[in-house]
Amino acid sequence: MDNAVTATAAAPARDADIAALTEVVAAVEHAQNNELPEEFIGLFRADAVWTTGHGKLLVGRDAIAAFTRQVLPGAFGRDGSVTFEVAHVLFLRPDVAAVKVRQRYYTRRRGEPELDSEGTPLFVMTKEDGRWLLTACQNTVVHDA
Repeated sequence: MDNAVTATAAAPARDADIAALTEVVAAVEHAQNNELPEEFIGLFRADAVWTTGHGKLLVGRDAIAAFTRQVLPGAFGRDGSVTFEVAHVLFLRPDVAAVKVRQRYYTRRRGEPELDSEGTPLFVMTKEDGRWLLTACQNTVVHDA
């Protein structure tokens, strides 16, 4: 009986954490589409690790910040955009989650957005003082087989 109560009590907390993780992913999408480097950088822990879709390793928020400030402004041009969708969440511990994301890049052609390419990032996030932060992330380009 105690296990059932614990599991039931944990379900709303887990749902709240999944919602918060989804909000971080949405914030990444917002920052990238609106070319807001500072908003993007603020989603990371100070000691975070980020590997770009082309394999560049960035260690620490300062390195991530320098790279982001260089590439994010103008990254999509006037006609580009990106979407992020949470595909899977695995809680490694109550305060550590691996979040698999489906990423789609679009270019507007003939007035309509058309899919250009896809990525499949993995965001490992940690909960710090009640806030989920990007901690160890790997962005990977999806190549057609």
